Amino acid sequence: MNLNIYLFYLFSMLALISSLMVISLSNAVHSVLFLILVFCNISALLLLMGAEFLALMLIIVYVGAIAVLFLFVVMMLNINNSSALTVSKFSVLPIGLLVSFILINQFLTATENFDLMKFQKNEVELINWSSKIDIISTAEAIGNVLYTRYSLVFILCGFLLLIAMIGAIVLTMHQRIDVKKQLIQIQLSRNPSNVIKFLRLRK
Repeated sequence: MNLNIYLFYLFSMLALISSLMVISLSNAVHSVLFLILVFCNISALLLLMGAEFLALMLIIVYVGAIAVLFLFVVMMLNINNSSALTVSKFSVLPIGLLVSFILINQFLTATENFDLMKFQKNEVELINWSSKIDIISTAEAIGNVLYTRYSLVFILCGFLLLIAMIGAIVLTMHQRIDVKKQLIQIQLSRNPSNVIKFLRLRK
């Protein structure tokens, strides 16, 4: 076994352990930190498999943006001191056991007719297709597939992000009536002859 196999098993075990810590810890800040560790281990696995572009994108997008945003939001909201979010682990245990049973049942049903031994018995000489085709980078392969086969899905995802951005801006715009402010366009449109009045004061 070479070094890549050992590194693969190492990062896989770290990713599994970190995932278990994310769902088992009661402290939300610690859970987010272990979630960042999961993303880092997955990026290392992608890097070992030769997908450098996906590994860097996972680090930049998930760790650099989403996970850090979660961390700051959790730290600002101070969720640990909220008594409304305190839930007993035993109250959600039946639901967890039910979901685990369904997932294990689905996995066993899917692998029921799968025979691994027949693949080990067949001694077929495999063709090294990598030497027969032109080698392209991961970013170029993703771009070719994304902008040709999945171009419509890519446009729809961009449209959904645009709607989400506009919705977030609309929700944060609050028009307060009790705040005094000046509207320059209304002030410039007023006629001075109708605005200025001369009053004669009596002694």
